[in-house]
Amino acid sequence: MAEPLVTLDQAKRHLRVTHDLEDSDIQLKLNAATLMAVVYLDRAVYPDKAALNAALEAGDAGTLPMVVDDMVRAGILFILGDLYVNREETVTGTIATQLPTGARACLRPLRRKGV
Repeated sequence: MAEPLVTLDQAKRHLRVTHDLEDSDIQLKLNAATLMAVVYLDRAVYPDKAALNAALEAGDAGTLPMVVDDMVRAGILFILGDLYVNREETVTGTIATQLPTGARACLRPLRRKGV
């Protein structure tokens, strides 16, 4: 199994959750937040240099590969916080079409150019 870009413990610290009662819900939202960030970046993202090197050696590193940094982690945590706090849509029939502002600020500089 690949190393996560943000661990459940990091996510819980960010959310100020000190119990285990919501772990499965937090993990679900963390998985979604991670995918949202990676899709937004439109790049192949790896948890560390070793994982990137292994992908390069295998010939499947993807488009514009990068090692995750604190900007990406912060972006994921911003998205997670929004998903955690806003558990329901507030207006019937609306769909969120943008990442939270803080997440965009963290992720936009790393996004694949021209997208």
